[in-house]
Amino acid sequence: MNIIDFIVSNFNEFLSFTGFANATVGNIIMIVVGIFFIWLAIKKDFEPLLLVPIGLGIVLGNIPFRADAGLEIGLYEDNSVLNIFYQGVRQGWYPPLVFLGIGAMTDFSALISNPKLILIGAAAQFGIFGAYMIALALGFEPNQAAGIAIIGGADGPTAIFLSSKLSPNLMGAIAVCAYSYMALVPVIQPPLMRLLTTKKERHIRMQPARRVSQLERIMFPIIGLLLTTFMVPSGLPLLGMLFFGNLLKESGKTTRLAKTAGSALNDVVVVLLGLTVGCSTQASEFLTMNTVFIFLLGAFAFIIASSTGILFVKFMNIFLPRHKKINPLIGNAGVSAVPMCARISNNMGLEYDRHNFLLMHAMGPNVAGVIGSAVAAGALLGFFS
Repeated sequence: MNIIDFIVSNFNEFLSFTGFANATVGNIIMIVVGIFFIWLAIKKDFEPLLLVPIGLGIVLGNIPFRADAGLEIGLYEDNSVLNIFYQGVRQGWYPPLVFLGIGAMTDFSALISNPKLILIGAAAQFGIFGAYMIALALGFEPNQAAGIAIIGGADGPTAIFLSSKLSPNLMGAIAVCAYSYMALVPVIQPPLMRLLTTKKERHIRMQPARRVSQLERIMFPIIGLLLTTFMVPSGLPLLGMLFFGNLLKESGKTTRLAKTAGSALNDVVVVLLGLTVGCSTQASEFLTMNTVFIFLLGAFAFIIASSTGILFVKFMNIFLPRHKKINPLIGNAGVSAVPMCARISNNMGLEYDRHNFLLMHAMGPNVAGVIGSAVAAGALLGFFS
């Protein structure tokens, strides 16, 4: 073989390894989707801390390469760097660490001062069980239906944790769906809130919350941990870390640990979680009819959860005295997207009455929704295990 034949042969071999030679229509579609996510995050400010890592992960996961070349670079190839990072998702390591950060950043005072708000967070979980029944009707297996239904809690880490245990083959679609609807909270919820409330209800002013003592704030994570985990021990990884993080915050003696859990550690985990969840959407694994059904069911679950929270507040108001009525605009906050849902409640309240600040009131059902979604996930996991 002369030198020219050698160069041509090796050049042709090189071309066979390039993305241009291995690209499929599915790869191009998913790369466009990833870029769209990044655009939503940067241009529209839709949860950039979530959508930028996920969007770039979708692009990264769909860079085409020769699957039979043994390059060990793809997410689903053993010993690749991305595969090692992905173990935190597949084995369920990342979600409890995210819950640790949430607990360290969350103030439960609004819920402690008005415990009946926890009922709103519980009511919003109806979306999970409504979606579960629809998923069964569509032919999904019971464990797969449970993994899909948890999207209704609008809690990405919870969805990842449960699907990694019950339906790992659908985890990529479930995770992307859950985070997508979390980011679209500002688009989905306001029309529902306007549709389901009257002008008079939107103007309801709630009484200021009472002051919560430090002892109450310290006792809450301990009592909350015991009550929830005795009820659903299978929710211990999520609930335990949530209340642990909150105890670090409220004890007054572990401020450094709370700051680390809520900032540096949480940021690292969110980066790895978002990136690897995005990378898991390789076109060959992601572009299926099941993915379409999952996104439709996710939308249904999210709408039902938001609507149920609002309607449950209206139901509660039937029995509450006039001076203790609850503004139904905080009902949407029973969905556990913290603090996005609470901010939307506050913005909607100010839209109709510029002196009606609902943020602190809405934080009650919002943090109750976090606890409720974790309890629901624990219940489903315990049942199907």
